[in-house]
Amino acid sequence: MKREHKIRWQFGAVLLLALVSGLISYPQALSFWPGGFNLLNQLQVNRGLDLQGGIHLEYAADLSNIEPAKQTEALQAAEAVIERRVNAFGVGEPLVQLATAGDEKRIIVELPGIKNIEEAKNLIKETPFLEFREQAGDEVKKQVEEYNANAKKEAEDILARVKAGDDFATLAKAMSEDPGSKDQGGELDFVKKGTFVPEFDEVVFSDDLKPGQIKDSLIETDYGYHVIKKLEVRGEGDDKEVKSAHILRLKQSLQSDPLLAYQPTGLSGKNLKSASVTYQQQGLGSPQIQLQFDAEGTALFAEITKRNIGKPVAIFLDNELLQAPTIQTEIPNGQAVITGNYTVAEATAQVKRLNEGALPVPIELVGQQSVDASLGQVALDQSLKAGFVGLLAVAVFMVLFYRFLGVIAVFALLLYSAMLLALFKLSVLTPFPITVTLSGIAGFILSIGIAVDANVLIFERTREELSFGKGAIKSIKEGFRRAWPSIRDGHVSTLLTTFILVGLGTGFVKGFAIILALGVLLSLFTAVVLVRITTTFFIGEWMERHPWILVSPKKRIE
Repeated sequence: MKREHKIRWQFGAVLLLALVSGLISYPQALSFWPGGFNLLNQLQVNRGLDLQGGIHLEYAADLSNIEPAKQTEALQAAEAVIERRVNAFGVGEPLVQLATAGDEKRIIVELPGIKNIEEAKNLIKETPFLEFREQAGDEVKKQVEEYNANAKKEAEDILARVKAGDDFATLAKAMSEDPGSKDQGGELDFVKKGTFVPEFDEVVFSDDLKPGQIKDSLIETDYGYHVIKKLEVRGEGDDKEVKSAHILRLKQSLQSDPLLAYQPTGLSGKNLKSASVTYQQQGLGSPQIQLQFDAEGTALFAEITKRNIGKPVAIFLDNELLQAPTIQTEIPNGQAVITGNYTVAEATAQVKRLNEGALPVPIELVGQQSVDASLGQVALDQSLKAGFVGLLAVAVFMVLFYRFLGVIAVFALLLYSAMLLALFKLSVLTPFPITVTLSGIAGFILSIGIAVDANVLIFERTREELSFGKGAIKSIKEGFRRAWPSIRDGHVSTLLTTFILVGLGTGFVKGFAIILALGVLLSLFTAVVLVRITTTFFIGEWMERHPWILVSPKKRIE
């Protein structure tokens, strides 16, 4: 490939990169194409606590009763418990991290978008509860049967009231136990056959039940007892859709509810001294989980295993079933081994979760802050305005002082900003999304200055070469070559600083450092690669005749 063709292809790639980055960072440019706009507009920058508001909580961990060798494990277990709890709370991009304040270990929790601080505090402060349960006895089964009989009787009473003329929607709002439809008067949207469970489907799609009619008998499904009303039918054949309403009274089932299927034994996480991963056949076999109980737990576990030989004993953490191993023999010494087809990763994960309940770290709330989103928005607007003004001032300076090379620098600066914003948005598709905070925006603005600094070094070297009487093309090549050591050293030293801040800093400092490091790496790529390609594409023989257009001349001191 000829050199001219290679340069054109490279510059074309730069333009394509600019187009893609620009559209991702500013999808409004595709407003004329709704499909493309909607696709790109789904990519949004993850905003931190200070930008969208939320709750900042800080807990001190009490490790006084934890052995020194187990303190790190205990802290990690507490961190995992809290993280699991806030994820269950439905928080977008929560932050849970360990920190040190003097000699005190702390757990910092940030919940963007959450307003109810008391609910969040109660959720986090709850102690994880690990318990061992055995299969339910006849008494529990009898209780379930009685509960279901009462639920059926209540559903029959509701059906009788509907037949007597009571308003269906009013009864649904007051009596239905289906949270997805009760507020709508029991209404379910249009669906095709096969959407609901078979028993429900058979009724609503039957031609015997006309629109506006109520089924004259209860329908029992795995969920409970339904009073069904057919509302409307549209379409025919495979396109037939039915709109219906129902009033549901839930029933209990040992098969679908593990908490009912297994009853408490009195053995809990307080009795579990430790859980660890061991291996069969002296390390040559499959991994297994070993449990060690305290004195009280040993006595309880011996009784439990004695009466449950050949039966499962379930392990629950926070009412969530972890596993239900079958007891093979009575275990009197308080040491149990759970075998199965575990991988090392699966066994390690199970042990960690067991230890979460076995080693709860007492925590005390030592700081809380509710951040108002409006303050975050004001600060964001001011930061963006400051960044825009700074970028404009730099652009004017570069064009006035470096002329055509300054124009290229401004193009590179805009491209750099678009690429960095696009990376922020695309990071949400990865396992490590970037959360932007006000301190991160400061890092971004600072990285713009670093990007400009690299261009200044290159262009100053180019001016020096021109002052020696060299041609424009040769001066530019020499400018890049001679500026590279300074650019490299400056960027590396800044990166080293950011690595130290990431390693030792917490919270806003770490966010500032991460975004600054990303910006430094991208600015290095922009200055050394993209600016060189763009400059090489535009500079030709015409510049040899008019070097003053390229850059302002530099007087040579004799």
